[in-house]
Amino acid sequence: MDLLVRGPVDISEITGMDLEVAVKLVTKARQQLVEDGRIDKDFVTATEIYKRRQDIGKISTGTSALDMLFDGGIETQAITEVYGEFGSGKTQFCHTMCVNVQKPKEEGGLDGGVLYIDTENTFRPERIVSIAKAKGLDPEKVLDRIIVARAYNSAHQELIMQEAGPVIEESKIKLIVVDSAVGLFRAEFLGRGTLANRQQRLNKFMHLLVRTAETYNIAAIATNQVMASPDTFFGDPTRPIGGNVVAHTSTYRVYFKKSGKKRIARMVDSPHHPEQEVIFALTEAGVADLEEESKKKKKDEAEE
Repeated sequence: MDLLVRGPVDISEITGMDLEVAVKLVTKARQQLVEDGRIDKDFVTATEIYKRRQDIGKISTGTSALDMLFDGGIETQAITEVYGEFGSGKTQFCHTMCVNVQKPKEEGGLDGGVLYIDTENTFRPERIVSIAKAKGLDPEKVLDRIIVARAYNSAHQELIMQEAGPVIEESKIKLIVVDSAVGLFRAEFLGRGTLANRQQRLNKFMHLLVRTAETYNIAAIATNQVMASPDTFFGDPTRPIGGNVVAHTSTYRVYFKKSGKKRIARMVDSPHHPEQEVIFALTEAGVADLEEESKKKKKDEAEE
């Protein structure tokens, strides 16, 4: 599985072996996985792909609004990119999904663990505890199933992703969260002179993430930072960073924005979802429907 995820070019660079030998090695690994039924054959009918997609796992967000936006929840074998300005709810969303993925399948989870790659020091176990309590789960058990990897620079971030294979299998990981995927690359590669190098490195990381999600049949959420586009005279000037590299690698692209105390999520790019907007709120239980938040407020006011 690791040989297939890393690919011949990576293996050739790391080991120093000839590229042709690395290609043969990866080809043999792929053939073995096909024989074992772990991955699909090279040529399959659209009917077979359609049947297989019925078995793709989905993690419910716990809100009817966001579940409608994602057509049932966050998909496995895909990267869901969430971008927005600070305070728009990206990390809160990630924390909520860390809890939801651990629920049984009949309750909208995948009964699996989480690999949380934290590049901005934003992971808070206290938040996981409050969300787990609000959802009626044991906080200690929930925390035990979250593996946190703190990345200190872009090279370290790449290394964590490269070494994720054994962790995924040992801990039965069903969700990878990268918060944020582009932050360290943005901080280290400054100026136009380093742009080409940054995009190459970023491209390599994003492809490694998507190959890992596809090969191990797990969901991947990557948060992204934004910038203001000065040439936008009408409409929202907010644009995600990372350029076309991140845009093309992400399967689903969602934009979070603030609107007073409410939050708006818009599906910007998807192979099959319509472009639509939904409204949600941030509560003690993580992301929640707006109706639930207003009901809770009325209940609290009545109790007072």
